[in-house]
Amino acid sequence: MSEPTNKPQSTKILLSAVEPSGDALGAELMTALRAQSPIGLSFVGCGGPLMAAKGMTSAFPIDRFSVMGPVDALRALPEALRRANELAQIADREAIDAAVLIDGWAFSRLVAKRIRKQTPDVKLFKYVAPQVWASRPHRAQSVEELFDGVLTLFEFEVAWFKRLGAKAAFVGHPIFQKAQAHEVSGEKFRAERGLGGAPLLAVLLGSRRGEVRRLAPPFLETVKLLMERHEGLRIVAPLAPAVEEEVRAVLADWPGDPVFASFENRFDAFAAADAALAASGTVTTELAIQGTPMAVAYKIHPLSAMWVRRVATTEYVSLINIAADQPILPEFLQEDCDPAAIAEALSRLLSSEAARLQQTDAFPAALRRLGVGGPPAAQRAAETILRWLKSP
Repeated sequence: MSEPTNKPQSTKILLSAVEPSGDALGAELMTALRAQSPIGLSFVGCGGPLMAAKGMTSAFPIDRFSVMGPVDALRALPEALRRANELAQIADREAIDAAVLIDGWAFSRLVAKRIRKQTPDVKLFKYVAPQVWASRPHRAQSVEELFDGVLTLFEFEVAWFKRLGAKAAFVGHPIFQKAQAHEVSGEKFRAERGLGGAPLLAVLLGSRRGEVRRLAPPFLETVKLLMERHEGLRIVAPLAPAVEEEVRAVLADWPGDPVFASFENRFDAFAAADAALAASGTVTTELAIQGTPMAVAYKIHPLSAMWVRRVATTEYVSLINIAADQPILPEFLQEDCDPAAIAEALSRLLSSEAARLQQTDAFPAALRRLGVGGPPAAQRAAETILRWLKSP
């Protein structure tokens, strides 16, 4: 009879990410967890192309869940319920040690409830706290009830959860840290694409198909108006992986002879641009980190907009404006997403150094309030998750 071995058991973690931002966070987290764990790790669950590149075999495609607002969410609800049940079954079948539910609060909540019911001993962690400071503060109570710990991107968020008795830890924002650490070369980007000294506008239609579909018409009209005012204006479009084909197709016949930048080269494109027309989202803070002035625009389904206005607790949608508590960035939202007004704001940025400096001089203070910087967020998240796994 062979002697029993004391070989340590590997740790199995379920990861769930159903949005492009969550896919990016999940990919970084997978790398960091493997580097931090003294024993083998394996992953199951769902994710997008970035997590797939790190070895995740997603249980199902996540495209259907990249939605904004309650109207789109309701359309996706039947599929979400089915997939949440599927993840709970995977958690049970694979005998996972923990589940890390990334971003996507509505879907994460569904999954957490089902895993908690089916395998109550599994530890559940939420990576990216719901933005209770921006809307629906009651979600902090749900975090305390459903999760064994929550990881926050911003330091000020921790207090919202700890006051209710939830375990919470600040880890930082990996996307913003990556933007800050990247050694950008706007001049090199221009030279490689033959842009010379032409005025350059970055156009960012979002990372979701619905965003591209809704924002393409007003953004195109804005660009046409700018072409009339700024001779030789060129367009650069950094491509989010989830909508790369859609954005290429949409911009194929736009004026301004558009050039494209890969997701990895987006920071160089930002640095090269004189100004940006950006969908509201993470990218606005990335642009601010690179010192690119911008106008922010966004549209969602009208019913979703009514709901957002009822639950919102902040006056602004851009993190830079929220952190500064003033409109550093002009925001053109919903019925105010008007090409003429947007073009007027961008025209000032393209033609006036004073207008550009009014924005860019305010960026550093706002970024400090957002906690941009510090140790790598994915490393801190991995260390925290592994420590919480060992704790009672």
